[in-house]
Amino acid sequence: MRFVFAILAFVLAALMIAFGIAQRTVFLEPASTSLSTTVEDGSAFAVIDSTALAAFSGSQTLTVSGSDSVFVAYGRTDDVKAWIGAEDYADVGFDSDANALTVSTATGTATGTVTEPADEAAEVTPLPTNPAGSDLWLEEFSAPESLTTTINVPAGISVLIASDGTAPAPTEISVAWPTDNSTPWAGPLIVGGALMALIGFVIYLLGLLHLRRSRRPRRNVSRGPRMPRLPRVPRPKTIKASEITGPRRSIGKSMIAVPLVLVSGLVLSGCSPEFWPSAAPEATGTATATASPTAEGTEEPVADEAPEPAVTVPQLERIVGGIVNLTAEADANLDAAAIATRFTGPALEQRLANYKIRTADASFAPTTALPDAPLTLTLPQQTDTWPRVVTTVLQSADEASVPTMALILKQESPRENYLVEYAIQLEASAKVPGVAPATIGAVAIAPDNKFMSMAPEAVGPAYADILLNGEASASYPLFEAEGDTARTQLGVEAKQAQKDKLEDTATMEFTNAVGSGDVVALATNDSGSIVAVSVNEITTVTAVNGKATIEPTSGPSRALSGIDKTSKGIQSTYSEQLLFHVPAAGSTDKIVLLGFSQGLISSVELP
Repeated sequence: MRFVFAILAFVLAALMIAFGIAQRTVFLEPASTSLSTTVEDGSAFAVIDSTALAAFSGSQTLTVSGSDSVFVAYGRTDDVKAWIGAEDYADVGFDSDANALTVSTATGTATGTVTEPADEAAEVTPLPTNPAGSDLWLEEFSAPESLTTTINVPAGISVLIASDGTAPAPTEISVAWPTDNSTPWAGPLIVGGALMALIGFVIYLLGLLHLRRSRRPRRNVSRGPRMPRLPRVPRPKTIKASEITGPRRSIGKSMIAVPLVLVSGLVLSGCSPEFWPSAAPEATGTATATASPTAEGTEEPVADEAPEPAVTVPQLERIVGGIVNLTAEADANLDAAAIATRFTGPALEQRLANYKIRTADASFAPTTALPDAPLTLTLPQQTDTWPRVVTTVLQSADEASVPTMALILKQESPRENYLVEYAIQLEASAKVPGVAPATIGAVAIAPDNKFMSMAPEAVGPAYADILLNGEASASYPLFEAEGDTARTQLGVEAKQAQKDKLEDTATMEFTNAVGSGDVVALATNDSGSIVAVSVNEITTVTAVNGKATIEPTSGPSRALSGIDKTSKGIQSTYSEQLLFHVPAAGSTDKIVLLGFSQGLISSVELP
């Protein structure tokens, strides 16, 4: 009977092991689900919609081919369609009933504000048609002929596919998602089968042992008739153990070693996680707000969601990193064309003038460099239209030698990149007020907003009046004087020192004018705002009675004006970039200067 049980155990073990191995071989499901489609309308762009990317759970592996060059980028769906604008594109969607990708030709809708040039005859730079390098993309890829990449994007993200923006987009598109092909019972079956084989072998050994014992002579056996005594056989010679040449072998141990090797091999083969059952993952995610009933039994309306921030932190880090590298090269090579691709307004004015001065006088100090440092503050505007603005602060760990810089970047339209409109060195004692997280962003404050202690558009002229008149200015009590180094360097005393250096043959006058930069104001957590403005300070040196000869005393003025002496006079314009924290209306706090940057941008002979 023991042998029967042993045979049954061996058969059951073989079936369990065979079925466990079959789950990982014959019956194994594919490791991914793939859908493919072909674009045949000849459009320059194709867009894989967010719904198609989310057809199945997990990361998305894109394979694109069918053109000489392949470009793939992903970004927010609204941003992707805004970049395409009014052009036709192939819209790749998902049909859940047919479980297949669909392709249809769609016509885009122009998004954003188009700024017409003030002079109709002015030359307008054409917008780029190649999507490569756009600041709107969260990430981009390119390759010749064929490209395969894996991304993991949430809902609300779409993929843009193109060749070079003018040639037809790649025609072959495939999207694959990983599938769960784990076999949680393969491991238990293999290991269980191995254990069953071991049990069967033990039963078999017990059966053999019982059989051997049953064949031994039994005691108390009845004696038969007495047989005659046989002759005595000679006793064989005793062999000593030392005379045995071969080692003793235990048949039992050898037989045990075989199943042990088998069991260990089978156990090790089932150690992978996909061979074993796993606990169900805990529920994760963010709770979704639902409407709550009111006292009358009706539901309260759910407030409209605020627009998303203009950029994400990784997106801005990539943008600013490229700007920092380009600025360093342009500053070193005095490359005006290169710097104009990433700067605008007063930030560009100061650098272009600095390049011109340094071309004439190599010893002149360059404009303050942008530090290659982490972004310690990111405040994007909440908006789904254009233009868009973003405020960020670059702060190095070595603040003693590397100044902290605040950048105000503006994107005029979807196909234009972010340009630095303000590059302002922060005061050493500046404390940036609390702002919303970068994932939420801040609301843009209108320049004429009346809910601030001072309208943003009035802050620049009011502060310039303080620099010009000091305590005599009507705006003096509204601004914090402590920690304001601009008053020391550019205020009344500094201006009087310049006048004192003039001879009696000339006079000097100071006036102010509005700068070239737009007023940028973003809301802070205290209902105030961070305001960036630009002011031009104009210094006019005039000869007395028109008889004296005036010579530019500084190299920068001589370099920009191109004159060595004049009897008419010289007018020099200094651009001042200013950053303030303006409290809310009714607050007892004063307006605080957070930082400033000044530079000579023009010097001309008076007419």
